[in-house]
Amino acid sequence: MYQGAVQELIDELGRLPGIGPKSAQRIAFHILDADPDDMKRLADAIRVVKEKVKFCKVCFNVTERETCNICLDPRRDETVICVVEESKDILTIERTRSFRGRYHVLGGAINPIGGVGPEQLHIRELVTRLGDEKIQEIIVATDPNLEGEATATYLARMLKSIGIKVTRLASGLPVGGDLEYADDVTLGRAFEGRRSLVG
Repeated sequence: MYQGAVQELIDELGRLPGIGPKSAQRIAFHILDADPDDMKRLADAIRVVKEKVKFCKVCFNVTERETCNICLDPRRDETVICVVEESKDILTIERTRSFRGRYHVLGGAINPIGGVGPEQLHIRELVTRLGDEKIQEIIVATDPNLEGEATATYLARMLKSIGIKVTRLASGLPVGGDLEYADDVTLGRAFEGRRSLVG
């Protein structure tokens, strides 16, 4: 295709998640055409984030300190831990303003085909956290896909013996959605999770 630095840039961009060959090429040429100062700021931002950002020693959320702000916040409910796959999931949940407990980031989901088993996730650290007598409930908020379901099932079976309540986020039909476009699993879950409309 291209030679030297341009092709190397396209190849590196193509390794990013969600970036295919054409997108990588478009981004590479945007970088070539862009103002050099803008691209220097972008390069600096990437360098700084790799140098400064680490994972919280308690929950594995991203932070620039040893412990993240959520774990340090004394107003958070210490009796409930919401287990998510990635740090970005925390932001999604926080936007709802519906959850005031703490989090635990697994760092992915069980995916045997991708070579990810329970030992590659932060499950051992979660069990260690459960030694705290204050924790009464674990909310499993993994993605509603095959890997997320496998992870939720694994956690439910493993944590059953500990005697802590384990719940799973409800899933079903989205607001504004049409029944005809719902897949079978989603529609089935919607029926299982139905609730009374009267008192």
